[in-house]
Amino acid sequence: MTDLHPVKQEIFNTAESINTDPKGFLREVDTFKVTDFGLYMARGANHPKFGYLESWLLPELGLRANIFHFRKGVDERQDYYIDVAEIRVEDNIWTTRDLYVDLISVCGEPVTVMDIDELAAATSAGLITADDAERAIDATLNAVEGITRHGDDPMQWLRSKGIELTWADASQVELVPAE
Repeated sequence: MTDLHPVKQEIFNTAESINTDPKGFLREVDTFKVTDFGLYMARGANHPKFGYLESWLLPELGLRANIFHFRKGVDERQDYYIDVAEIRVEDNIWTTRDLYVDLISVCGEPVTVMDIDELAAATSAGLITADDAERAIDATLNAVEGITRHGDDPMQWLRSKGIELTWADASQVELVPAE
């Protein structure tokens, strides 16, 4: 049975360096960087599994690419965690509506598509529209095809589209203590 939940929404206020997470908590952001193709965010996270989060919001692709910096002893096998999302920008405010589908990438291995069942259940329950679901499926298929055609490497696929994502040097990232 699918754990049905409302659409997760986030706010990224670049003027105030604040990220409002899906639960409404205000998170101080270390870095926001706006480019012609998206928004980069880096911030600490007091999550039990990870202590730092980097994200790229890519509105044209309907994707949010993430690197979670996991705590010692947490065994998560992923290079990139990619959310399918609706992304809007107005002035210094970026907003996301998570459209349920997630892609988990380990470079060189086929990308894993997660939570299609949640997308179907949310659509059936009226939490998102059929148009939202169609956009989510289109974004998912586009990403999976692109990643697959580029050696199962999402960064290679994005570079082929003129999108060069930069990430922090993992050895320089300082994890925030868990709460």
